Amino acid sequence: MSPRGRTRPDRALEKTLLETHGYVGGLDEVGRGALAGPVSVGLAIVARCTDDDFPEGLADSKQLTARARTSLVDPVRDWLVDHAVAHASPAEIDEHGIVAALRMAGLRALQQVAERGHAPDVIILDGVADWLTATQPDLLTALEGGHLPETAPEAARSAPTPPVRMEVKADARCAVVAAASVLAKVERDRLMADLDDPGYGWASNKGYASPAHIQGLTALGASDQHRRSWHLPGLDQHHDRGAV
Repeated sequence: MSPRGRTRPDRALEKTLLETHGYVGGLDEVGRGALAGPVSVGLAIVARCTDDDFPEGLADSKQLTARARTSLVDPVRDWLVDHAVAHASPAEIDEHGIVAALRMAGLRALQQVAERGHAPDVIILDGVADWLTATQPDLLTALEGGHLPETAPEAARSAPTPPVRMEVKADARCAVVAAASVLAKVERDRLMADLDDPGYGWASNKGYASPAHIQGLTALGASDQHRRSWHLPGLDQHHDRGAV
């Protein structure tokens, strides 16, 4: 364990994968549960040449202060072979759903590194649910001639996604995924702080359901940065006010 009881990541899994793969990617998302703003996916790429000594203090972004995360960005970028952060907008979340939006952002990040010659041969993904790999039509749908909604506009144009290795708590245990977590969190936080904010408190709550954010929804209603297909707390009271 690292200072203050934090789990310190290691490189055991990524180094095992690098025995049979040229590039290994770590993928992590941020903003999945927010009420407003994009969902963002960070991608970090390592290779056999990557230094064993990853940046001091690297950990899951949720375990770090904002200052610590920001201070890690440049060392993390220098440590990695390549990296990318990509996003899916609130409108895309509303149109396609959160899982498909996560895949959109992941594909966009993969496309960025592929264009620079660093497409990963395998991905380590945090959790137990693989949202990156495209779902396949079930047999009944195919026999009936039905069509499943396209999960991401980029799906038809992008190369096949690499194999995915699911790993529970990978953002805390695997250095390459922790790196992706930090990069995604810092970039999304900056995007939220830079948004034009009429009174939702996005600079502090980053689009999540804080009291100030809910009060803003009650007073102002939903903006174009909100996920309007979701149940937004405080919005019912706003509508009730308008009906008075």
